[in-house]
Amino acid sequence: MRYNIVRKMDISNGPGVRVSVFMQGCEFHCKNCFNPETWDFEGGKDFNNDTIDEVLELCDKDYVKGLSILGGEPMHPKNIKATTELAKAFKEKYPNKNIWVWSGFKFDEDLKDKEVMNYIDVLVDGRYSDELHDPTLKWRGSSNQRVIDVQKSLKNNNIIEFK
Repeated sequence: MRYNIVRKMDISNGPGVRVSVFMQGCEFHCKNCFNPETWDFEGGKDFNNDTIDEVLELCDKDYVKGLSILGGEPMHPKNIKATTELAKAFKEKYPNKNIWVWSGFKFDEDLKDKEVMNYIDVLVDGRYSDELHDPTLKWRGSSNQRVIDVQKSLKNNNIIEFK
């Protein structure tokens, strides 16, 4: 498992100041993807316990509101184990901070039964579609993507959009 970069202070991928981890590897290759350097599964750096420790340490500041996990594709079968380990460790240490994840996979079709969903607060799901690009949308690039309140959706067994 690999990651591309860790951003210590990110204000564009979720609300407030956040730490963001960009996982390495994606097979979707969306047209005009904003992060094509993350497509190659062999690129980036090794993801291991030291990476998790580094991210947790970066999040240990009052002004950091949460963790964002993007890609690449954090929910790809080659990445989901690392994403789950990171999300679980984060929630154990910071239960009052939130986790946002971006994935081209769909919550209801691909992800709702995955362990990682127990730790995620908000999921932006669906592949970016250049034809549906809308710069006025908050937290997503195209109108087909959904911003989902994961915990409410799991509890209600129905997709509840984040407000």
